[in-house]
Amino acid sequence: MAEFQKIQHRKAKRHRPTRALPVRWVVAAVAVGALLGLAIIRQPTSILPSAPSQNAAAHFGLCYTGAGTNCVVDGDTFWSEGVKIRVADIDAPETHPPRCPREANLGNRATLRLRDLLNAGRFELETVWPGTDRYGRALRRVMRDGQSLGTMLVSEGLARQWNGSRQPWC
Repeated sequence: MAEFQKIQHRKAKRHRPTRALPVRWVVAAVAVGALLGLAIIRQPTSILPSAPSQNAAAHFGLCYTGAGTNCVVDGDTFWSEGVKIRVADIDAPETHPPRCPREANLGNRATLRLRDLLNAGRFELETVWPGTDRYGRALRRVMRDGQSLGTMLVSEGLARQWNGSRQPWC
């Protein structure tokens, strides 16, 4: 019995109560966290300084291997200077893989049209909250002279306004 009491006494010594953090540390941590949270949530819509619109020589081709420098993946996704960008304000038909012949046709037309629109001149990329999608693509609104290139694709029947979820094209 004495042996058991010695073991319990040793355990009690090892488990000292933790000291509470000073109140000013807790207040400072909460304040910093709140400021960081506001900085993330209230991130202003911005134009990327490295946007290809700053480089008149940027030329977009088609992506054949899934990644690239300046190339178009499909009607709502392209690579610009090594960054994969999702056109945030539209949903275009899938091309990898399409679910039916109609979607394949529309998707190919949307892909070629997005390439042509990107190559037609300077454009700006505006960050759209939350900044990236669940696949890690940068969410951007592509603008030229105050007009969205995505809206142009919608008006031509090659895409839809993005409503938060994909809808079937077949």
